[in-house]
Amino acid sequence: MHRLRRFSVMVLLIVPAISVAQRGDVSGVAFIDANGNGVRDSGERGLANVVVSNQDAVVASDESGEYRLPRGANGVLFVSVPDGYRTVGAFWRRVDDMTSKVDFPLSPIARSTVFTFIHASDTHLSPGVLARTQRFRALADSLNPAFVIITGDLVKDALRVGETEATGYYELFRREVALFKSPVWTVPGNHENFGIERGKSNVSTAHPLYGRKMYHHYHGPDYYSFNFGGVHFVGLNTVDIDDQWYYGHLDSLQLAWLERDLTMVPPLMPVVTFNHIPFFSSFDGLSGYRDEPLSPPRGLPAGTVTYGELCSMRSWNIHRVPTVHPSSTSPMRSLSGTRTSVRKTSLKFALPVIWRRGLGSTPGACMSSTNIVMPLCLGASGFVRAMTMPQSQ
Repeated sequence: MHRLRRFSVMVLLIVPAISVAQRGDVSGVAFIDANGNGVRDSGERGLANVVVSNQDAVVASDESGEYRLPRGANGVLFVSVPDGYRTVGAFWRRVDDMTSKVDFPLSPIARSTVFTFIHASDTHLSPGVLARTQRFRALADSLNPAFVIITGDLVKDALRVGETEATGYYELFRREVALFKSPVWTVPGNHENFGIERGKSNVSTAHPLYGRKMYHHYHGPDYYSFNFGGVHFVGLNTVDIDDQWYYGHLDSLQLAWLERDLTMVPPLMPVVTFNHIPFFSSFDGLSGYRDEPLSPPRGLPAGTVTYGELCSMRSWNIHRVPTVHPSSTSPMRSLSGTRTSVRKTSLKFALPVIWRRGLGSTPGACMSSTNIVMPLCLGASGFVRAMTMPQSQ
């Protein structure tokens, strides 16, 4: 009897320890999916140095393609797609307390030294403007870009409506994006934050999809990275929430993740960031508004080109302004918490000499197409040599 009692105590001590270990980490393998079925079959080898993240920890797969990292707080895990590959299925996976293994199947694609991508923003999708998004998709498909980036305000409104209406917009956007011929990468804007204007939405802060969580549910990570054509692309969430308000901000968790992500990038590899609220803007400053500035994250390597979106409401002629500006004085503050120069308040100011700029538009959305030419020669300015191409309207 005494022995039995002692054995029972040992079981009680051991079982919780096993449970905690199971809840703590997720492991898996990044592998070359030769037949594209999304499952690792016999003979399909693992891929080394593939970066996987939970939006906090950042790890690289070992020689056999295996990785391990904590589950993370946001319930998502993603692969920073390596150059020369595409994911079979989504680049992210949803994880919960029961998830212990997540594999990432990858398929080789031709490496590109010259490529074009389309940068659009503010689709504000709803049934009433569906035709507009369909015209944009037809245009994008006709240009056959390597990929499309849409930088926020994807849906008409999730801020101040209930769950049924908000999820209806999200579902519609997901269906339409799936029809594009090229891969589509997104980051959230202010309109993707679900229910935060509680006086209008009647949504509780305890709702499981409240705030950023609805974006996580439909689109996975709200900040992440991928690689294409010798360039490291970083999508950032520059929209933060303070009770029932949103503002331009990069939170400390995101900045810490960014620093870890960039340690995985070769020193001479150029980096392109894309986000909704720009780091620099003159739009709201034209009306004399002043606010705290949103500074670009420190530590971005030389060769960085940062894009922001600047949309003139109720206008068909939307200007896409790269956020690489010449040095100047007397910063101006604006509603979105961004900064530019008082001397550069015109939307027609000259860009740095490394840029050539053309404007394109589709009704109600912002769009530009950028060619990045590799290999890159970083001159004395340290900026990436790039060219923005005009599109016919």
